Amino acid sequence: MPSVMIRRNAEGQLAFYIAKKDQEEIVVALEYDSAEQWGGEVTLGDGSSYYIEPIPQPKLPITVRAKRAGEA
Repeated sequence: MPSVMIRRNAEGQLAFYIAKKDQEEIVVALEYDSAEQWGGEVTLGDGSSYYIEPIPQPKLPITVRAKRAGEA
């Protein structure tokens, strides 16, 4: 379960950075995106999916633990 950083890029898009892989991708879908609940399944521009335990909407940038979607 890698630590990832999520921030807004210069275009205002959510960017998902995996330090362990030195990989940054744009978030194309976020399961929960409200003030009460933020996170869930995250789909990236390269087609991969990760899961972030839902939390109240945070201030960005934020570092969280994520696991590949579908992993036990």
